[in-house]
Amino acid sequence: MPRTLKALLPALAAFGLSIGATRAMAQDAALIAKGEYLARAGDCIACHTAREGKTFAGGLPMKTPFGTLYTSNITPDPQTGIGTWTSDQFYQMMHNGRFPDGGLVYPAMPFASYTKVTREDSDAIYAYLRSIASVQQPNRPHDLTFPFNNRSLIIGWRTLFFKEGEFKPDPTKSAEWNRGAYLVDGLGHCGMCHTAINALGGSSDSQAFEGGLIPMQNWYAPSLTSNKEAGLGDWTIQEITDYLRTGVSSRGAVYGPMAEVVYNSLQYLNDDDIRAMAIYLKGLAQGTPPEKLATPLPSAETSLLVSLGKPIYDRQCASCHGATGQGMPPNYPPLAGNQSIEMVSAVNAIRMVLNGGYPPGTSGNPMPYGMPPFAHRLSDDEVAAVVTYIRTSWGNRGEPVSARQANELRAATLN
Repeated sequence: MPRTLKALLPALAAFGLSIGATRAMAQDAALIAKGEYLARAGDCIACHTAREGKTFAGGLPMKTPFGTLYTSNITPDPQTGIGTWTSDQFYQMMHNGRFPDGGLVYPAMPFASYTKVTREDSDAIYAYLRSIASVQQPNRPHDLTFPFNNRSLIIGWRTLFFKEGEFKPDPTKSAEWNRGAYLVDGLGHCGMCHTAINALGGSSDSQAFEGGLIPMQNWYAPSLTSNKEAGLGDWTIQEITDYLRTGVSSRGAVYGPMAEVVYNSLQYLNDDDIRAMAIYLKGLAQGTPPEKLATPLPSAETSLLVSLGKPIYDRQCASCHGATGQGMPPNYPPLAGNQSIEMVSAVNAIRMVLNGGYPPGTSGNPMPYGMPPFAHRLSDDEVAAVVTYIRTSWGNRGEPVSARQANELRAATLN
C-alpha cells in the first residue's frame, strides 16, 4: 500500500464515520419530525396535557359516568413517564391496549382506534415522544366508583367492544379515500365522539359515526352519516377542507370540543391529508336518502315561543346572522339551512346561546370572530324562545325546545 494512502486512512476513516453519523442523525430527525406530525394527527396533546400543565406530562381529569380518570405522563422521564419503555412495548399499548407489564389500559385511551395504526407510524410517534422534554410528574391515581375501579372488568369490555387489528386498505377505493379512512378511523379516533356510547361505555360498529351525546360533557357530537346533521355529503371538498383546517367555512364554524380538535390537531395536517379526510368524510353521508318531512309543530306553544323569539333574535342576533338567517360567512355563519341548527338534538344550539361560540385561532384564521354568551342576559324562557325561532324559521325544520332544557344546560361545564 502506498505510504501516502496509508497515512490518509485514519482521516478517511474519521471522515467516513462523520458521514455515517450525519446520515444517521438526519434519519433520526426525519423520524422524529414524522412522529411529531402523527402525534398531532392523533391529538395526543389534548388529553395528555393538563390545563396549565407541562406538555405531555398528563394529569388531565377526564370525567366519565364511572368516575374520574387522570391521563398519564408520556414524557421520557424514566421514573414517572415512558422513559424505560421499548418501541415494542409502546406498540403493544397502542395496538392492544396493554401496559408493558401486561396490565389493561382503560378504554378512555382510544386504543380501539389506535389499533389500526401501523407499526411504522407507532415507531415514529415513539421516537418523537422520546425526544421531547422529560417531566418528572407521578401519575395521579384514578378516582373510579366500585366496581369500575377493578381493572379486571376491562376484559369484559374488550370482549364486547374491542377488535384488534391494523388498518386494511379497501382495494375498491382510491388511495386518497384509504388514507382518509386511516386518519379518521385510526389516529384521528373520530368515532370516539361521533358514535353513541352505551351504558357500558362502549359503542357498536353498526352505529359508527351516527352521532350521540358526549358523556359528562353535555355536547352533542352530530351524525357524520346523516346530511341533516353533520354529514358532509352535500358539501364541496373545498368547504370541508376549510372547515377542518381553519375551523370556519362558508357553511359554518366549529365550536365546543371540535374547536379543540381543530386547534390542537387538524390545522397542522398537510394539504394531502386534509383532502384525504375530506374525501372519506364526504363519502360517509353520500347516498343517504332525503329526510322525511318534519311533522307539524305544536301550534299553540310553538307559536308563542316563535312570537317571543323573533324580537329577541332581531335585537340580539340579526346584526351578525342577518334578518333572515343568511349570516355573513365565513365570519358569521348562516343559520338558515344550517345542519347544526336543525339537528334532532338542540343541545349545541342552546349551549351556543348560553355560553357563546368561539372558533379556534388557526394559521388560516388567526383572528376568529366569536359569539358572546347570553346566559346572563336571557332567561330560560327567552333562550328557549330564540332557539325555537331559529330552529323553525327560514325553512329550518328543527323541533322547538323548552325552558327546562335551557335551564338544565346552564350548569354544564365549559371545559
